[in-house]
Amino acid sequence: MESSNVNIECDNILTWFEDVSKNASSVQTQILCKILKQNNEVEYLKKWFGSYNVQDMDACALESLFTSVVPLASHADFDPFIQRIALSLSSGTTEGRQKFVAFTRHSAQTTLQIFTLAAATRSKIYPTKEGGRILEFIYSSNQYKTKGGLTVGTATTHYYASEEFKIKQEKTKLFNCSPYQVISSGDYKQTTYCHLLLGLFFSNEVEFISSAFVYGIVQAFCTLEELWREICNDIRYGTLSSKIKLPKMREGVLSIISSNSNPFLASKLEATCKELELVDWFGLVPKLWPNAKYIYSIMTGSMLPYLKKVRHYAKGVPLVSGDYGSTESWIGVNVDPILPPENVTFAVVPTFSYFEFIPLYRHKQDFSFVHDDFMEDKPIPLSKVQIGQEYEIVLTTFTGLYRYRLGDVVEVTGFHNGTPKLNFICRRKLILTINVDKNTEKDLQIVVEKGSQVLNKAKTELVDFTSYANMSNSNQPGFYVIFWEIKGEAEDKVLEACCTEIDAAFVDHGYVVSRKTNSIGPLKLCIVEKGTFKKILDHFVANGGALGQFKTPRCTNNPMLLEILNACTIKTFCSNAYDSTQP
Repeated sequence: MESSNVNIECDNILTWFEDVSKNASSVQTQILCKILKQNNEVEYLKKWFGSYNVQDMDACALESLFTSVVPLASHADFDPFIQRIALSLSSGTTEGRQKFVAFTRHSAQTTLQIFTLAAATRSKIYPTKEGGRILEFIYSSNQYKTKGGLTVGTATTHYYASEEFKIKQEKTKLFNCSPYQVISSGDYKQTTYCHLLLGLFFSNEVEFISSAFVYGIVQAFCTLEELWREICNDIRYGTLSSKIKLPKMREGVLSIISSNSNPFLASKLEATCKELELVDWFGLVPKLWPNAKYIYSIMTGSMLPYLKKVRHYAKGVPLVSGDYGSTESWIGVNVDPILPPENVTFAVVPTFSYFEFIPLYRHKQDFSFVHDDFMEDKPIPLSKVQIGQEYEIVLTTFTGLYRYRLGDVVEVTGFHNGTPKLNFICRRKLILTINVDKNTEKDLQIVVEKGSQVLNKAKTELVDFTSYANMSNSNQPGFYVIFWEIKGEAEDKVLEACCTEIDAAFVDHGYVVSRKTNSIGPLKLCIVEKGTFKKILDHFVANGGALGQFKTPRCTNNPMLLEILNACTIKTFCSNAYDSTQP
């Protein structure tokens, strides 16, 4: 009977999505009408609506009025209002500081809805066993109260503490290996250890492995490489390492394992880990979790560089990209989970927010002296987007954002019924630039990948990277600095070749011309010591972030991060890609 109920739940939400996606245009108009009639008395909207009687207007007229009188806005426009209401923290890793965004019951409900929809979509291709478990590397951060008594924390922290998080497990009949005492600890190192311990304790029951961002999985498996002996010891004796000091976490974990010591499983896991060490942990996932159907996480954008490492661990276990959203709003669901992450697209869910799209056009070489990454046109509604066109997303949400520029650049690749399918391109204006050069995060990823191919030939692995545009010396031309953390040893001549390869791989016209005329100096490659990017993570967490929201910033001018990077630099190389002696 329970299995039948799960199937009915899956069918119901898939049927619902088919219906709203077929009628996406009219659904969007009604969603905007609902948002505005609920919120038309708020201070921000009254400023623009003036004497208009919003409550008496029909949906189409209200949509027309809204897009004509309410201007496009950024977070700075809402910040004075947000400071006075309930707050949630964005990750803050893209712009260097955390932004406050309202998190309401609606936020939790839409999160439950997209997770249920995504689970139903995945189950059609990768069916899972009812009652099975998820090894989910998820993390809450600490919360605090405002003077007005409102709780402040990350969006994920709010969700994991919500009733909807518990409901999700009941709806999907898949249960986390870790209890809430582990998820809510606020200490990512202790939480990671316990996630791994319980994941291995329930190793035969794990149906899939997940995290918010794929970085979290890489980080956890790197921890496993170091601590597997201690974890196996805990499984053998039903004990818990002394490094786990938080009382509630200890209580939660020991309630599961203390009366269920398993020497046989521990010996089996130890033997497997010894074998995996000999092959650099290749195939870790199928060896340790033999029934895992797939790995599920956000793998697009700044997460793409971690795919090589995850595939190394996965050895053929499918990678399924998580769904598309932001702290401000969920946006789209992955309706093609069989596609590799590099090709994933997201079908916009038209009930989550009111979506507009700003058409973007890349500058031709003639416009290289314009200090922007795109030319743009007037925003258009969801129903007017065209395949092949790039757009910036604009949100109007149930949580108090109106015509909010999200800063995400997407390309429309097709349609699911009447709703567009989006490919995430990059964050807008998150670029390396010194004067007329304009390189996006995606451009940076491409050149780093080319440089790392040289590194791979020397059997050395790129662990992580970031960059910044150094313009500190007014008497010298600015130049790009790339920071690399590597695993293994590479000769200096190899790293010099990597540096030159990266510099030569930038194809932006403004950069190439500037390098040839020496108005941008030679690129520098800085090799940092092992553990440097863990120090950056620790800095992020110490400032209120949660590991589940962490994204290594690919470009930074944050003084504290640069201080960490510079202090940890052990070797520096300078490109000769544009030397006069070069052909």
